[in-house]
Amino acid sequence: MKQRILIVDDEESICEILQFNLEASGYQTVVVHSAEEALELDLSVFDLILLDVMMGKMSGFKMAKILKENPKTASVPIIFCSAMGSEDSKISGLDIGADDYIPKPFSVREVIARVKSVLRRYSYSQSQIMNSTPVAAEGESEIYTFEQLVVDVAKYKCTIASEEISLTKKEMELLILFLKNKGRVLSREDIISKLWSDDTMVFDRTIDVNITRLRKKIGEYGKHIVTRQGFGYGFDI
Repeated sequence: MKQRILIVDDEESICEILQFNLEASGYQTVVVHSAEEALELDLSVFDLILLDVMMGKMSGFKMAKILKENPKTASVPIIFCSAMGSEDSKISGLDIGADDYIPKPFSVREVIARVKSVLRRYSYSQSQIMNSTPVAAEGESEIYTFEQLVVDVAKYKCTIASEEISLTKKEMELLILFLKNKGRVLSREDIISKLWSDDTMVFDRTIDVNITRLRKKIGEYGKHIVTRQGFGYGFDI
């Protein structure tokens, strides 16, 4: 089955170029011209969203925040494509939870390459989680718990006191990794090797931002994710 990509941009010419080249590369595409129009769709069915920032009444940043706060769409990867190319804009987009940020004007070949990289990374991360977790007994789910914090790997669902918590794909992968290794310090190299593919360049800030967001989202349990200066991170019990 072809991977589905949603293009959200108010410039029709850019949409046409992206749609033509993505479909020529083997992807199925859907095009909309505003965040409001996009939010009327079932966004959970898409494998990736290419999202402009400056559009009409609702910006791409605001739309991305809505997606990341919804458990059904939190794990859908987002690449921003925007004329806002400043460092602050890029950092803002990545802090929201985007997987990449491409300034306009862009090379179509670069966009295709980055789309492939993000999709490959997500596929790799998912396989790492499934291959590195013990197989549950027949009829059972793979579940990790700590007090009232529960992660169901099969359902890709995190709850605290039975209330579902919206996590991005990378935040979920980090939490699963920490819960699997409670009481153990994981170096940055350990985390990168388990959650990112070999062809992905990962900066220290990328790990820090994801862990900071994860701590905030899991509330009081965030204090259990500790930093060991000079060593790495761990889930302290």
